[in-house]
Amino acid sequence: MYVCLCKGVTDKQISKAVESGACTMRDLRQEFGVGSQCGKCTCHARDVLHDSLHARPDVIEVPIRDAATPFNADILYT
Repeated sequence: MYVCLCKGVTDKQISKAVESGACTMRDLRQEFGVGSQCGKCTCHARDVLHDSLHARPDVIEVPIRDAATPFNADILYT
């Protein structure tokens, strides 16, 4: 399915990029230009990115701290 219509990026391309080491929206923006045009795809691209990261065997889920703490992460790489 297309995630970014402006740049023609699919969810499979994002998943393959994660398998190749992409782990942030910045990585996706640099590789594909996701979110750099109209920005409407950013939320969906982030969801696909997180789903792909959580599917990796070397990722362990970590509880999210409350909003008052400066550190806010939901994944940890081993």
